[in-house]
Parts: sequence; structure tokens; C-alpha cells
Amino acid sequence: MGGSRPIGNLRATERARRRYEVAARLYRFADEHIRREWRERAVGEARGRVLELGVGTGSNLPLYDPRKVESVTGLDFSSAMLAKARSQPCKVPCRLERMDVQELAFADASFDTVIATLVFCTVPDPVLGLREARRVVRPDGRVVLLEHVRIEGVLGILQDVFNPLSVWLIGDHINRRTEQSLRVAGLEPVRVEHVAGEILQLLLAVPTR
Repeated sequence: MGGSRPIGNLRATERARRRYEVAARLYRFADEHIRREWRERAVGEARGRVLELGVGTGSNLPLYDPRKVESVTGLDFSSAMLAKARSQPCKVPCRLERMDVQELAFADASFDTVIATLVFCTVPDPVLGLREARRVVRPDGRVVLLEHVRIEGVLGILQDVFNPLSVWLIGDHINRRTEQSLRVAGLEPVRVEHVAGEILQLLLAVPTR
């Protein structure tokens, strides 16, 4: 199970949870502006027993293919988000639970695929969350992320400059180096695809042997 966390991280997590409880009414509107084709590319990588981190209002749930996916467990730390997600259709057995991705209440190696779409930009400690993903995925499983990331060069410097404002306004870190965080967490990226320029990436990673 997940370990104890510093007080600062717990406070950041609670702030994020409260923010999304309040924002749930508007979140589906924002969710719909993430192109369906982007979600389909990510969800298309799911196999077997799937754990979706940060399921939000459930926009990915209708996209799971019953020919590839056995079941889906969707998590979010906002009960208001989960209430909206429960209205989404899903073609495979699905259960939704309130849980923090930084402290997963599952046994080791419980899932074939762990997936998250535009989630780790808001997780207070992304490495901790990814270590938990590494722990609960099977040794032969996969972790699939669709994330906006820091760009190299001048645009990346601008992301660094504006990141504190973005975090203060909406809790979104716009300059995270997700590929690096995967490696620190014990996951090896085996495929990195640019989905929308360099800023939005699809990352497929496997547990480091």
C-alpha cells in the first residue's frame, strides 16, 4: 500500500481536492474541448484489467473496447466528479471509487494497464503517484499517459515563468517533465508520441526490470 506523505503534500492534495469539488460543474464543459481522437489514442492502448487514474467526469469510459479490455476501475479524489462519471456509458464492467492516486488501496500487480489522461499535471507529487502506478501494474503490464509537458527552449522558459500563476489559478502545472518523472518512478518509456505539437504527449511505459 502507499506510504506516508509529508504534511505539505497532504495540504496540496486537499487543496486540489477542494478545487475540483467546486469545479465539477464546469469540468465536463472543459473536458469536451479535449479532442476525442486524442482520448481514443490513449484509451486504445488499454488491455486487460484497467485502472484509470483521475477519471474525472468519465469522458474516457465510453471509449474502452470490450475486445481488448476486461474491466475498468476508475478513480478520482472528487466525489462530485465521480457523481458525473457514473452517468457515462461503459461497454465493459466498470467500478468507480474515490481515491488519491498518490496512495492507492490496491495490492501490488493488480492491473494490466494503468492509464491517466491529463492528470499528472495536477497531482501534487507526480513521482509519488507514478510510483504507485508502478506498484499496482503487473510486471508485464503498461502505464499509459496523455499529458501536456514542458517544451525545450524559449517556450519552456515561458512555461516556467507562468507556471506559478497557472498553479495558483487552476492547480495545473504547465511545465512538468513527465518522461523524466516516469524514469524516477521506476518506469521505462518505450514510446513517446507527439499528439499536438511538442506540448501534448502520449507516453507508453513499462516497469523497469
